[in-house]
Amino acid sequence: MDLAIRTTRVVAAPPPAARRTGPSWLKIFFGGLALWLATVGVTFATGNVNLVPTIILVGSFLVPVTFVAYAFRHADEVVTAQRIFAAFIYGGVLGILGASILEAALLAHVSGVAYVAIGLIEEAVKLGALWLLARRLPYYTRRDGMVLGAAVGFGFAAFESAGYAFNAMFTKSGLSLLNLAETEALRGILTPFGHGLWTALLGGALFATAAYTKKPRLFSGEVFIWYLVVAALHALWDASQPVAVWLMLVLTGTTAQWTMVRLGELPGVTQAQLDLFTVLYWGLLATVGLVGLVLVLVRWRLARQR
Repeated sequence: MDLAIRTTRVVAAPPPAARRTGPSWLKIFFGGLALWLATVGVTFATGNVNLVPTIILVGSFLVPVTFVAYAFRHADEVVTAQRIFAAFIYGGVLGILGASILEAALLAHVSGVAYVAIGLIEEAVKLGALWLLARRLPYYTRRDGMVLGAAVGFGFAAFESAGYAFNAMFTKSGLSLLNLAETEALRGILTPFGHGLWTALLGGALFATAAYTKKPRLFSGEVFIWYLVVAALHALWDASQPVAVWLMLVLTGTTAQWTMVRLGELPGVTQAQLDLFTVLYWGLLATVGLVGLVLVLVRWRLARQR
């Protein structure tokens, strides 16, 4: 009787990716937060203005660095610490400089159209900075594009927050440490839902274009579509305050208030209207931030499946 000999093929599994080493994002956040709170407390207690740059730098960079550290642990080995650092610093600075030059040259005043233009300009310069920094990677994946894009976006947010905090410190009555601390805290709360998410979406689309050409291409249909999406989110985010004011007046405005608005003057508002404005403003910010977060999570899951 013939004996049938069955053979099996043994397929070697790919080696597991090396785990990232270094402090966790939680340690970075809570350690940095403790340092910032201690610096603020000592500055208020002693009045030593030499500590103001420390407050601005630690407060502005704490949240962006925390989220970049979190994203770094979810990237492939091609995204090294050096590349993350370069994307954060160089991408952030190039984005700030490019946006400042273009906005000064093209925008005379802030209006409804200006918010759209600002969104288009700032997302374009961040996308350009990411493309310059990622031209010579050995390979490209959507996930890595999202991680490097987030690094560029959070770098932009860090330097932008430092500028806002510095400006908030100067008031008509002199230097205000309270304004500085409040601005830093507010910007820290909002930072995770802004530039980092938007540029992460652009980065994933940009790196996806390298699937066939082996190089990321700025001018492609996918990149253009996502560029318009994130620019729209950016514009809605920036316009949340005037939109909240308009909605407040539509819902509760009196004839006298609308008359003053048509004359170009600021109408007086009641405490109830101020409370409604606050709810509307934060509601709009939360909505835009939630949309961006959901888009990033969906794109990240799709990238992992691919």
